[in-house]
Amino acid sequence: MSERLEAGGQAGGQAGGQTGGQAGGQLATPLTFRELSWLEFNARVLEEARDPDVPLLERVKFVSIFSSNLDEFFMVRYAGLWRAIDAGIEQYGPGGEHPRAILAVVSRRVQELVALQHYVLMQELVPALAQEGVRLLRPDQVSAEQLAYMEDFFDRQVLPVLTPMAVDPAHPFPYLINKALCLMAELCEPHPGAKGRLPSPQHVIVPVPTAAAPRFLKLPGGWDFIALEDVVRWFLPRLFSGRQVRFCHAIRVTRDGELDLQDESDNLLDTVEEAIRKRRMGQAVRLQHEARTPAGVLGLLREELRLDLEDVFAAEGYIALTDLSQLYAQIDIPRLKDAPWLPAPIPELLREEDIFSSIRRQDILLHHPYQDFSAVNRFITEAAEDPSVLAIKMTLYRTSGDSQIAQALQAAARNGKQVAVLVELRARFNEESNIAWARRLEAAGAHVVYGIVGYKTHCKAALVVRKEVGGLRRYIHLSTGNYNESTARYYTDFGLLTCRESFGEDIGRLFNLLTGYAPADDLNHLMIAPTGMKDGFLAKIRREIANARAGRPSGIRAKLNALTDREIIEALYEAGRAGVPVRLIVRGICALKPSLTGVSENIEAISIIDRYLEHARIYAFENDGDPEYWLSSADWMSRNLNGRIEVAFPILDAPLKARLEETLQIQLSDNCKVRVLMPDSNSVRRVKAGEPMRAQERLTAVAWKWAENV
Repeated sequence: MSERLEAGGQAGGQAGGQTGGQAGGQLATPLTFRELSWLEFNARVLEEARDPDVPLLERVKFVSIFSSNLDEFFMVRYAGLWRAIDAGIEQYGPGGEHPRAILAVVSRRVQELVALQHYVLMQELVPALAQEGVRLLRPDQVSAEQLAYMEDFFDRQVLPVLTPMAVDPAHPFPYLINKALCLMAELCEPHPGAKGRLPSPQHVIVPVPTAAAPRFLKLPGGWDFIALEDVVRWFLPRLFSGRQVRFCHAIRVTRDGELDLQDESDNLLDTVEEAIRKRRMGQAVRLQHEARTPAGVLGLLREELRLDLEDVFAAEGYIALTDLSQLYAQIDIPRLKDAPWLPAPIPELLREEDIFSSIRRQDILLHHPYQDFSAVNRFITEAAEDPSVLAIKMTLYRTSGDSQIAQALQAAARNGKQVAVLVELRARFNEESNIAWARRLEAAGAHVVYGIVGYKTHCKAALVVRKEVGGLRRYIHLSTGNYNESTARYYTDFGLLTCRESFGEDIGRLFNLLTGYAPADDLNHLMIAPTGMKDGFLAKIRREIANARAGRPSGIRAKLNALTDREIIEALYEAGRAGVPVRLIVRGICALKPSLTGVSENIEAISIIDRYLEHARIYAFENDGDPEYWLSSADWMSRNLNGRIEVAFPILDAPLKARLEETLQIQLSDNCKVRVLMPDSNSVRRVKAGEPMRAQERLTAVAWKWAENV
């Protein structure tokens, strides 16, 4: 029995949603530990699957998103708790909680959410789909024609790639690939053995070949589907001629997904490649199984996978619900899906001229996906083709596999331009794609670097140097989001195009830091982490505190993905107590406890979950009646502010400030998709009052209004 299993029942303390009281002899700052706050964010995602105002197939997609999010949670956050336990760390949470105590709380909450998830799918969505003519069938429900189709499909597409793996003393327990759907079967001889006794049962694991066949197979006749594991299960006896399949249940293992970079001092590319290989063999952290899987089989799996009881999760119905996205994609019933919101054109770029002429005319604020991301592609593509462009410098954190931007950078290098690209090899779950692009760019002649040892480069910046009449001019694109055409269709982000010389000087210093360790000092506008951004934001918060105490206009509004940094939270608590109105829009993790008596009555925090993923970061400060607006790649998290290269940049033009102000007011006024965060880490839907205000729908209309008015 493994050490982890033996430690299973030892809680090591208590943990809950709130921390506070005495920690280390001093009064602790009231904080929610991030694992629980993250789960409550995902609970808000699951709420969308129950909303009758959401089209039916979109509700199915939200179940898929919930499942995908939960996979990443186990691979990163849950695995991190086990790493802390295995390392003997005693205090892990913000209030000094033991990691095992946090894990126990987290496991219970996941069990609740998973049970709700399967109830929503099987008891609410599947019957509703059936009423619309979309049926998820089991093998005993199919027609004779459909069964014949299943059999032919199994023989041609499935049987050749099935690989049964025995589990017995003669066969080592097979390695179960991360997130791979498998069937666990028990076989027995058809007739009793000597003296009427049945021989010992034999266990076998059969991976379901989801890479070779669709997870949900469309059957003849309307919109009928059957799960691939049910097809395999139905015809499984063919693999074991002469033996009976006593039972067969689906299982799925999730493994630790963190890269273990022990030494970055040699070749980082080789180090990351080796770490990716090791990730595939990571420690199991979760076992999902169908609810009727026998206890003895679960015990065998737990022992072989070295899992605790709290790492095992039963499911009624299907498991691996991330694959519901495939079902969504196969069904063409427009009335069951969201009507498309078309991105608006960028009004400043509608003139028949090169993009550089447009940027020289004014700064251009981009808001995706409400506005077309092709403007960013155009910026890099025109730079690659323009004979007046001498150099392109860029950071790539997450890119799509067929990235137009990366292809343009290749073309620019082949055209003889100086191309310098920082490719962040450690962008989680994007490492392999980034390694591939790094090699292609190097082969094209680009100068490729991987960042600064010990720090991820998370900022999004592009610099184009162009020879013009009068000398060289620098054109800049800065963004809150990735240079990824795929995610730009459903991640909300802001970008800025400018050729202000003061910005050019700052971005030039940034790239000199990234490529050659030159210090980025004496900046005109930018705040850069980890050297000055945190202190810069703290200074702005303290300025608002001083203004409030002096009776001057004050206020802080922040839209971000996550808020966990203790110093920032303590400063916000102080601001609230000083009378500064603090309004937060936090998509995901929020360690700050809003509306807590005696601590944060003047702080309101909301979260918006809708069809687009809220990803932009906006930081607005009232500044005694002269508001400042900052955009950034960074959340107010310690990892962003202390452990990454990040950039925050101000918006200087009055019309662009007005657009950011309008955006914040619209989102803060949402009464359709807003949840108000509570001090116990839960959230409640904002009561609809007056005219419905759905922020993302309104912002789509606003983007088209901007396009028509310029």
